[in-house]
Amino acid sequence: MLNSWLRAPLAALALCAVSMGALPTDAMAQQTAPAPTLNAIRARGTLACGVNASTPGFTTVDSRGNYTGMVADLCRGLAAAIFGDATKVRFVPLSFATRFTALNAGEVDLLFLTSTQTVLRDTTLGLRFVAPYFYDGHGFMVRRDANVTTVDGLAGATICLNPGTTNEQITAEYFRSKGLTFTPVLLEQNEQVRAAMAAGRCDAFGFDASGLAAMRSSLPDPNAWVILPGLFSKEPYSAVIRRGDESWFEIVRWFTFALFEAEESGITQANVDEMRRTSQDANVRRLLGAVPEVGQALRLDPAWALNAIKAIGNYGELYERHLGPNTPLAMPRGSNNLWTQGGLHYSPPFR
Repeated sequence: MLNSWLRAPLAALALCAVSMGALPTDAMAQQTAPAPTLNAIRARGTLACGVNASTPGFTTVDSRGNYTGMVADLCRGLAAAIFGDATKVRFVPLSFATRFTALNAGEVDLLFLTSTQTVLRDTTLGLRFVAPYFYDGHGFMVRRDANVTTVDGLAGATICLNPGTTNEQITAEYFRSKGLTFTPVLLEQNEQVRAAMAAGRCDAFGFDASGLAAMRSSLPDPNAWVILPGLFSKEPYSAVIRRGDESWFEIVRWFTFALFEAEESGITQANVDEMRRTSQDANVRRLLGAVPEVGQALRLDPAWALNAIKAIGNYGELYERHLGPNTPLAMPRGSNNLWTQGGLHYSPPFR
């Protein structure tokens, strides 16, 4: 046993060596911690990603089985980070009512649906919300010929809602707080909502603003509907995983942050290889794997983030491709801008 007078100097020397990169850090110790989800994904050879397949801008599936949208690309980007191959993903379409049960049952590795993080969901479902990738808020869409300009004008209306969503709860709470009544029409699938609205079964639809824009764009006569001004809640969308796997939590969280950091650093799908070769910015070099420590800490290839960005682009590219002004949704970025542009998206440092 070392004498106490000798142990202290040696501990100080070890700390110095770790900080200089001469000794293994906690990142290396992390390699021995359990990683059941990542191990299962690698053994299976595909990432099982839970999505809602009827939300334009986020995920839709065509007649040939091709999935498109922001959420679909997030799943592909995560697969690229894990395997170096964005095609190694299996999309599992889920309804809003069944999504959390399916995740708890192990049918998927994570949800990238438009799932709002709330305190009760985060603490009572046995699940863990990772990091917001989109900020939204609840609103209402009504028939233009109803001449309704405020939500209070919907008193007595028939309102389509998805069961098992925060939108169902928010609508009920808002009308109750105002002493107003309404008749809910609960439809599990957005295809059912779309058909009900086109057939005149609903006077309005209560959903998040992005979903309202998506629904409006897909109706036979979009101009027959108007989205009322104002949002009535905070709806931060986050990936969701099962509790008890810290390694998987860290991978999904830092994958999300990597897309924000890439946009802030000017790293794009087109220039990511060049940035890795030429950038002298230490943060960029760690992000793109020019130095390997971040990948080692996450149990991934050093080029994990480079592979993801090369597959789907940075967050801004992802947004513009699926939700931006040149898409049917034409949604301004607003809160979904980077913090440097007045938005809420912000990545902790890659160090």
